[in-house]
Amino acid sequence: MIRAPDSPAGGRDAPCLIQLASLRPADSPRLSGEDADHLIRLAGLETALPPILVHRQTMRVIDGMHRVRAAAMRGQDTIEVRFFDGSEADAFLRAVQENVAHGLPLSLADRKAAAERIIASHPMLSDRAIAACAGLAAKTVGAVRRRSTAESPQSNERLGVDGRLRPLDGGEGRRRASEVIAANPDASIREIARAAGVSLGTAHDVRHRLLRGADPERPRPPRAAPAPPRPEPKDSPSILQTLRKDPSLRLTDPGRELLRLLHSRSIAVGDWQDLVDAVPAHCADSVAQLARDCAEAWGQFATELQRRENSG
Repeated sequence: MIRAPDSPAGGRDAPCLIQLASLRPADSPRLSGEDADHLIRLAGLETALPPILVHRQTMRVIDGMHRVRAAAMRGQDTIEVRFFDGSEADAFLRAVQENVAHGLPLSLADRKAAAERIIASHPMLSDRAIAACAGLAAKTVGAVRRRSTAESPQSNERLGVDGRLRPLDGGEGRRRASEVIAANPDASIREIARAAGVSLGTAHDVRHRLLRGADPERPRPPRAAPAPPRPEPKDSPSILQTLRKDPSLRLTDPGRELLRLLHSRSIAVGDWQDLVDAVPAHCADSVAQLARDCAEAWGQFATELQRRENSG
């Protein structure tokens, strides 16, 4: 049965030791495979690594392929494992969730490719549910869905993050409810809702509208003029490179100062681990406080820019 994504977590069973030789390579969402630098860092750690997650039916690694390689480099024969039970499609969805939630971050290209694959395997999941799984914006998932399923038949329902199925066209559910009422005028609101696959509130509203002689479908508000298409979001280095070429910034003193600040105070997600490792324990609280203050200041700056754009 298709359902909304679970929260990123391991299997329910207690971890157990498994021979490395019994494991199959991961069906990983990482397009470029394992990262050699990250692998070397893990192999060099003296602390125990968390259990990996493995698909029980296939013994394929879902999450933790870097830890498997690191264990082999350490000369280990076994590794701690938690098991996941489910289909291979669900196992890949879980792999995406796990990789987005912790460890070495997935690139934007990785996440978009994963979203496209999830749309194909779980077409009833809503854009918001897939976005939560893949670490993307719902609008980005919608764009991926339109591009990847333009010539494919579409489901008329979506499964949300709350596990509830909702029709893409609310009018269809209202038409079904009106047909149920016409066939059985004495049916209760609960019976109408169950038979038509709509909420109790929708069933009540449809009956009320029919009693008044009104159309069971709500009149749709006039569509606003479509907003001009906006470019796909780019990664921070690409955005910064584009801004550097803008003469309105490059040729003014405040603009050059802003570019200098953006360059010196931007941080890529993939660079976190090296920087975290460089901070001694006795400085951690101070560095964390400065990072939070910096993030808050940039957040206020972004809010002011957005306010100016909206008011213009």
